[in-house]
Amino acid sequence: MSNTSTPQQFSHLDEKNQPAMVDISDKSSTIRVAIAESRVWLPEIIRREFSGGDINTRKGAVFQTAIIAGIMAAKKTPELIPLCHTLLLDNCGVEIQLLNEEAVIRCTVKTTGKTGVEMEALTGASVAALTVYDMCKAFTHEMVIRETRLISKTGGKRDVLVP
Repeated sequence: MSNTSTPQQFSHLDEKNQPAMVDISDKSSTIRVAIAESRVWLPEIIRREFSGGDINTRKGAVFQTAIIAGIMAAKKTPELIPLCHTLLLDNCGVEIQLLNEEAVIRCTVKTTGKTGVEMEALTGASVAALTVYDMCKAFTHEMVIRETRLISKTGGKRDVLVP
């Protein structure tokens, strides 16, 4: 897997430098997998609530709801990101664990197709993080969604493993 990739040009611009969807009609279908991660820093008042496992609120269980929201978001990515292709997802999973002071959210998306699923994984992880924030804001607004990043992608032209 390569650690970096520097595109020669932006893929979503046509020859006139106008926004354009990438033409994937000549590409071959391959199995494609992407993993993305979001981290949410949780202050002590919220971490205490998680000491017995998931927090149950009036809106439901925090992590369970965030998992469902992340999966739904991955499926709706082309409705949110203008130039994304509509993909049939073979699988999507969201895992959330408490690690020190953070909720670490990992979204793994798999498809068999002509284009990758990085945006679906990033969208799923992001929306799951936003859902954790939304469901815990009654305790405090001091939470911080620290980062959302691609961890890896396989399939297609090149594999990527982000350090």
